[in-house]
Amino acid sequence: MSDAPRPSPFAMLREQLFRAFERKLRQTSRMSRNGLRFTIFLAGAMGVALFSLVFSWLADTALAWQRALHERHAWAAFALLPPGLAALRWMTLRVAPQARGSGIPQVIATQHLPPFGTAQTTLVSFPQALWKIALTAVALFLGASVGREGPSVQVGAAAMLAWGYWWQHRAGVRVGFHAQALLTAGAAGGLAAAFNTPLAGVVFAIEELGKGATLRWDRLVLAGVLASGFLSLAVVGNNPYFLVHEPILFLREAWPWIMLAALVCGVFGGLFAKLLLVGVAGLLPGPIGQRVQRHPVWTAFGCGVVIACIGAATQGDTYGTGYTQVAALLNGHPIETHWFGVSKLVATVASYFAGIPGGIFTPSLAIGAGLGQHLWQLTSGLADERMLVLISMAAFLAAATQAPITASVIVMEMTRSQDMMFHLLAATLLASFVARQFCPRPFYHAASRGFRREALAVEASSANASRA
Repeated sequence: MSDAPRPSPFAMLREQLFRAFERKLRQTSRMSRNGLRFTIFLAGAMGVALFSLVFSWLADTALAWQRALHERHAWAAFALLPPGLAALRWMTLRVAPQARGSGIPQVIATQHLPPFGTAQTTLVSFPQALWKIALTAVALFLGASVGREGPSVQVGAAAMLAWGYWWQHRAGVRVGFHAQALLTAGAAGGLAAAFNTPLAGVVFAIEELGKGATLRWDRLVLAGVLASGFLSLAVVGNNPYFLVHEPILFLREAWPWIMLAALVCGVFGGLFAKLLLVGVAGLLPGPIGQRVQRHPVWTAFGCGVVIACIGAATQGDTYGTGYTQVAALLNGHPIETHWFGVSKLVATVASYFAGIPGGIFTPSLAIGAGLGQHLWQLTSGLADERMLVLISMAAFLAAATQAPITASVIVMEMTRSQDMMFHLLAATLLASFVARQFCPRPFYHAASRGFRREALAVEASSANASRA
């Protein structure tokens, strides 16, 4: 047995230093790659916030023009709404067919589609998202009862997906973004920036976008959502969406009225969601319904006539998002329309039936506020009107979407009513349960099925065309 020469102490030290340097180099490489990935992701989330803020400014400008036009020429609604909605429907069919409606069902549908595939990018196409911004602003100017917050979700998801796709497939930076993480962060970040509510964006991502889908809940998604919300706070200021001048207080005697508000909003919210899912064709007899489906532009024209008539009967209170009316009711100021809640519900259903871009999120809050006012009128002043309005806002939104935690958190955060959080949760849970008896499947998830089928059909037709 021969003895092998032992390495000198200097050689052993050199080997140890080399191995330590190699380990440090690999660790630094991993840290640099993770840092780059995190930076790119947060930059995309900040871009989503900027898109939402621009969208917000554009929508507010359109609403201001609409109010000024109505104050000067109330009859203009009959001249603008029917042909205007018909033109919007025609434009939507031609340039952005997947941009109609809220936008949240489209984002939910993408969670069940192949990542970065044709079907997924069809539903959250960035060019269609830009069209959605413009068409929604025009709808608000015309007086349609729609909101911009749902569209902000689709726009945010489209912007974030396009951002991640560009870095991975065009710039050649292999940072390993997952399509679902990009979509979730963009969609929830768009909602957080639109309402100025970072916490509600996180809850929306978990409760709505995470329902029925396997999502990667890593720090990137949560950081992206919070970055969008906090950037909005930094630009706009730490101001609530609805400014409530005096805190809304809870009295122990109000519990029966809270439960009554939850029951009423649960019934109306469930019927509201059911109507939206059935559609205008489903409400009409078979042959008439089929004819309506074959003529979507004329259907939009008829919906415009209905919305104009309701607006004329309510002195214009049902036009737009309903923000002004809700802000007045939350501060105890009366509005002229006695049946604002019911009128707003009908106007919102008609706007949705028109098939134009526009959400139901803010109109749902307005409908709930109106129903709360109706209940207060029935109590002959025994309950606090502002408390009933606040509870009914959250309860109706929860009933329409069957997302009680999101509804509670978003109403709490947009009104800074932290003291009412327990009561909001109790009302939204009860309203959501009642609504499920009328509409068993949550509205956004039920509507997403149709969009998913359309996207898969588009993907199949493009695959057949490429093979041919």
